[in-house]
Amino acid sequence: MRSRLGLAVAALSMAAGVLVALILVIGRADQPRGLLDGAPGATPRPGATDGVTVPPDVTVIAQLSHDVPRFTAPDEDARDGVVPGAWRGAPSALPVIDSRPGWLRVRLAQRPNFSTAWIRATDARLVSSAYRIAIDVQAKRLRLFEHGKVTLDAPAGVGTPDDPTPTGEFFLALFAPPPGPGYGDFILVTSAHSTSITDWDSSGDAIVGIHGPLGADAEIGDNGAQVSHGCVRLHLPDLAPLRAVPAGSPITISGSPVL
Repeated sequence: MRSRLGLAVAALSMAAGVLVALILVIGRADQPRGLLDGAPGATPRPGATDGVTVPPDVTVIAQLSHDVPRFTAPDEDARDGVVPGAWRGAPSALPVIDSRPGWLRVRLAQRPNFSTAWIRATDARLVSSAYRIAIDVQAKRLRLFEHGKVTLDAPAGVGTPDDPTPTGEFFLALFAPPPGPGYGDFILVTSAHSTSITDWDSSGDAIVGIHGPLGADAEIGDNGAQVSHGCVRLHLPDLAPLRAVPAGSPITISGSPVL
């Protein structure tokens, strides 16, 4: 028990240190020390942030409380619209993928897939995550990582060849209530959008969700199956642990559907 507690404290201290260093580098030394308050450990994705190397098992997330200016480059003259402070009824929590002094480059949840924007660092509150979700559509499995270690390895129902689950680097945008039975207690709404469907059920979009099996338990079985229109379906016991993953945590979808 003591050793586990010690590891947890060390991990939290490291994450806090990374964020404090990042804040100083991007010109936010005035950020309150409580920026980690209420932030579950999730997983920041890569990289160098002007001299500060973010560990591969930590993700820095920019939380927005209102609409903020959007820029195509870290330059006040490159303004190009607005990044919404909320999407689908939930506050925007956007993974940071690059930074410059006073600026953050973030992933966006809206179409087209892989959209990014620069925002002013002063327009966001920084938190961190030690979680990452990896989905392999060829192996038909979902894996959950916490601090780089696999904590869940589950068979998944993925898209069919006609309506494939899109691949690439995405993130968890928000949790949504289920619209009916079979979805489980919640749906993880991702930043991925179908590449074959543009208007699912007259919703105006076709967003990839991670949810319960919708009656496909037998097909998913122990090895996964191609049973969806692009969403990822899990057995309900496998869905439950994903509730701990904070919004803004990265989701990598890889592989090619079996034809």
